[in-house]
Order: sequence, then C-alpha cells, then structure tokens
Amino acid sequence: MLSLEKISVLHDQSAILNTCSLQVAQGEIVGLMGESGSGKTTLLRTIAGFQRLAEGEVIVAGRCLSCPSHCTAPEQRGISMVFQDYALFPHLTVAQNIAFGLHRVSKIEKRLRVEQLAQMMELTSLLGRFPHELSGGQQQRVALARAMAPKPDLLLLDEPFSNLDRPLAIRLAKTLREWIKAENMAALVVTHSLEEAQLMCDRLASLHLGRLQPLSHAA
Repeated sequence: MLSLEKISVLHDQSAILNTCSLQVAQGEIVGLMGESGSGKTTLLRTIAGFQRLAEGEVIVAGRCLSCPSHCTAPEQRGISMVFQDYALFPHLTVAQNIAFGLHRVSKIEKRLRVEQLAQMMELTSLLGRFPHELSGGQQQRVALARAMAPKPDLLLLDEPFSNLDRPLAIRLAKTLREWIKAENMAALVVTHSLEEAQLMCDRLASLHLGRLQPLSHAA
C-alpha cells in the first residue's frame, strides 16, 4: 500500500530525512518512534503531500505521489492525516467536522458513518458542539473520527492519544486497531508511547537523526 523509496527531505541544505525506505502493506499498522526532532512529523507530512522531496519516491496504492519533480496535491492522495494541532474547522459542529470528507454518499450513509465513529470515539453526546466548546482531548478524538470517516487508503496519525488520560488512550488504541483492521486500511502511527505502539501496531520502526532504523515486530 505504502512504499517509501530512499526519500530525502532537506531544510537549508541539511537533511531532515536521509534516504528513508519503508513498506507498509494494506491492512498493516506500523508504529514510528524516535526522539523529538528526529523527523517523524516531517515523514508523515511528506507522505501526505505537505513537504516536497529532494530525492526518492512516495508510492501509495501503486501511484507515485511524490518525487523531486512532482507532488500530487494532498486532497488527491486518498490519505487522511491527524495533525498534532487537530486542525478542526471552528465554524463546524463535531458532527459536521466528522462528516466533512464524506463525499458522494447518501445522507443516510453519512449520518450512520458519523454516528458509528462518534460512538467509537465516545463523542455521541458532543455531536452538536463546536470545537471551542471541547477540551483538547475531545478535539483530538474528533480529529481521529474525521480522519477515519472517508475510509482512506492510508491513515497517518501523529501522536493520536497524546492529550488523553491513560485509561482512555489505551481503550481507544485497542478500538482504533480493531477498526483499522476491519476496514483493511494501512496506517502509520507516530507515538512516544511504547505501550500504545505495542497495543496498536504490527511492526515498529524508529527514526534517528533522519534515518529509518530496521523494523521489528511490535509484540
């Protein structure tokens, strides 16, 4: 599903990512770990199309989406990303934020999808609220539900449980894994928590000084 072929990203002529290669199969969840500043968020942003490549290729579902001479627009990639700052639409309710990416489906299908995801993320009682009326943890769960809603080819999660208390984070990590597997998505999850990574992921990779280290099984 996802293939990174020796990708490099530069900033002021210095390599943020240095010849990184990675494969994630359809239905597989890979965790990405590493110290702050190692390039984890840059790697996700590059896959999503928000960062240009200096070298290499990003291939998703057999399509080359990025290379040094070409960058497919983020909205045309079939990828959903949850940012650390959530990026919710302030003028839309929780229900409208979750439904934002649901195009070409009936109103009934849209409503059912929103209700299913709201239940999964424990947001059912908050569907009529606006982002400014939510806590940081609630906003984080809305962002997760919105990312899942369109059933993307690839799901990119940047510290998806960082603002949640531990019992809720562990509960949602298990639930999110079940949903990703049931819908046969591929997912790449950045986390600092080894416990979350082991609960959610099939394999783990790590970044050190912009270089990807060999993958290992999560369990």
